Amino acid sequence: MAETGAVSGSRPLRVPVGQDAPRWRTFQGERTLVVAARTVTSTVRALETLPALLRDDPRVTVVFAYDPTSAFSSGVLDLLSSSGCRVMPWEQLGDLSPDLIVSASENIDVPEGDCPVLVLPHGIGFQKLVPDSRSTRTRLSGAVPDALLESGRAWLAVSHPAQEEQLVAAHPKAAGRTLLVGDPCFDELAASRPRRAAYRTALGVAEHQRLVMVSSTWGPTSLLGRHPDLLPRLLAQLPCDEYRVGAIIHPNVWSGHGAWQIRTLLASALDAGLLLIPAVHAWRPALVAAHVLVGDHGSVTLYGAANGTPVLLAGIGADAVPGTAVHALAAAAPRLEPRGDLLRQVRAIAAERHTPERYAGVAGQAFAEPGRALARLRSAVYGFLKLPEPPSPPPAPLALPAPDSPAGPVTSWLVTAGVTASADAPAVTVRRVPAAVAAYGTAGPDTVSSFTHLASTDDERDRRLTESASALLRSRPAATAVEALRWIGDRLDELPGSLLAASAVRGGGTLVGLRDGRVVAVDATGPARDAGLAAAVVHACLLAGAPLDGAVMTLQVGERPGEDVALRLRPAPPAR
Repeated sequence: MAETGAVSGSRPLRVPVGQDAPRWRTFQGERTLVVAARTVTSTVRALETLPALLRDDPRVTVVFAYDPTSAFSSGVLDLLSSSGCRVMPWEQLGDLSPDLIVSASENIDVPEGDCPVLVLPHGIGFQKLVPDSRSTRTRLSGAVPDALLESGRAWLAVSHPAQEEQLVAAHPKAAGRTLLVGDPCFDELAASRPRRAAYRTALGVAEHQRLVMVSSTWGPTSLLGRHPDLLPRLLAQLPCDEYRVGAIIHPNVWSGHGAWQIRTLLASALDAGLLLIPAVHAWRPALVAAHVLVGDHGSVTLYGAANGTPVLLAGIGADAVPGTAVHALAAAAPRLEPRGDLLRQVRAIAAERHTPERYAGVAGQAFAEPGRALARLRSAVYGFLKLPEPPSPPPAPLALPAPDSPAGPVTSWLVTAGVTASADAPAVTVRRVPAAVAAYGTAGPDTVSSFTHLASTDDERDRRLTESASALLRSRPAATAVEALRWIGDRLDELPGSLLAASAVRGGGTLVGLRDGRVVAVDATGPARDAGLAAAVVHACLLAGAPLDGAVMTLQVGERPGEDVALRLRPAPPAR
């Protein structure tokens, strides 16, 4: 376990740096590299980049200096502690003689000295105006204070030559102080494209579902700042059998408002199965996994577009800087009308013939020489440290690890099912949305006769939903038909207001028990093995007067091919 001082960043370190550190440390490094840790966003970028640059090299000692002066410093110490980093208070930096200071936060006050300061971008270039913590004005995000530029110690890593031109136009003293290295994060995203299917599986996205990822930067002009109800509205309008919805929220939102507040504000969306992506690391494979990205003027949107994902822009804030790549994206990408028909808009962008090269022109304005960023950055770091590079080959971008699924189970749905006649067989069209977001508006299938009902599983915690449900569902398959029938009878006895109860049976098939004592066996080879869909077919047929015995129905769920579902009445179970 880490020492209390190392966790809090309040007590000076004795190992691996400090006045008598050589007495205690095991690895006798030749150079000391200090990472300035000021915000979660900037600290994450350093944690994601440095291991590839410094791997296997005992010559370099790395420590983290915690700077608590940012409005978004909350969460930094937790991140460093969970990563096993050695952390010292910012004040101790003045007592050391580091060989290099690395920061992905430009707004730092480094003590006097002569060691170089390498500033890594924590996004893409200088695309946003942000509040200046030193005044009441705004400043260009990514630009270091002029005093640090005047000292001749600061070097700013950029991913494209155009960023140097933009920076010098706003801060003339930055002339000659940039290093063209590329963007390691973009290189990792590009290297991970072949693993998209694996990431979707890890997130719990079924093969027949599309993943709609929503990305929001921070501040009042961000997507969530302007449209805080967009996530539950998407979940209410995109049928859950066809779509999954996820959210990538900027770490500054997590830091500024706290996880408790975010989860409280998104409670209905979380109950509806929202994939709320953790603020650290997991956003990258989640972004690669997306079929459609709904975003704003944050860097994540541009990363997604440049990596070949179809994009719907939900607005560009006034704090976005004209002439940047994100402004070029705004001119090239279609817009989302947040108060319009979200399903129609998402289906339209998903159905378009999209190629990864669609936004190649935009990517070309942001990322120079992709694939070489880590190698360039390693050369720069070792140059500042005045050490020869390790003999190992230059680092190359690796595919990202698969993420864990952050979604909780959905336990109640508003189900709309319509029955239509055809020459071959009746068809049942089913559309389900989580009951938790039903108030945000849904629309049923366009059929001659349709019926809407509430379905709840035995895991539902809200008793009001359970008691209002027409269809009761067993969340896990029964081991045998006898066990399923017993469960059906018990549930219908317990909840006399329900019309039917359904349980899948391990090995195949679903039994649906009706209030009048009949039991319908539903057999299918596809999605209707889901007890909820089987119950929806029986419910619709029952209310429409369609046959329940010996009937073969065509089940249509969204745009998937229809599936044959066979219904037959089982002999009535013995009286209990």
